[in-house]
Amino acid sequence: MGATLPSAGKILIVEDEFLVALQLEDILADGGHEVVGIVPDAQSLGSLVQVPDVALVDLNLRDGLTGPAIARDLSERYGARIIYVTANPGQIDEPAATALGIVQKPFTRQTILSAIAYALCDGASGERPAELEAVRQQVASRVDD
Repeated sequence: MGATLPSAGKILIVEDEFLVALQLEDILADGGHEVVGIVPDAQSLGSLVQVPDVALVDLNLRDGLTGPAIARDLSERYGARIIYVTANPGQIDEPAATALGIVQKPFTRQTILSAIAYALCDGASGERPAELEAVRQQVASRVDD
């Protein structure tokens, strides 16, 4: 018998690049997840109707480097699990306590779905997906220097 897969999750996409947001939405829908919203900036977060299980959060949004603040808010207010999706992981000053990992752009379908599966099991599946761990280690070593 194979490992039990996590159930479908409610996912929020925090991304200001329209085509990237659509790509993420397609990947998530194909993976059986429900996208509960796409927000391009901090102000748009107020239009959130459903509580997400997981949020995919870009660092740089159309209102600046607001991704980390949005991630903290989503984690504290809704208990959402956070995964950063960014082309610039070096902009993370310290690995946020609220983030389960970082996916570096450009990403693959498998990387996104593995990260979501890991987040939905609250990290209880044991090993962090290799893609999340590699970028996390890069950020942690830069911060430790």
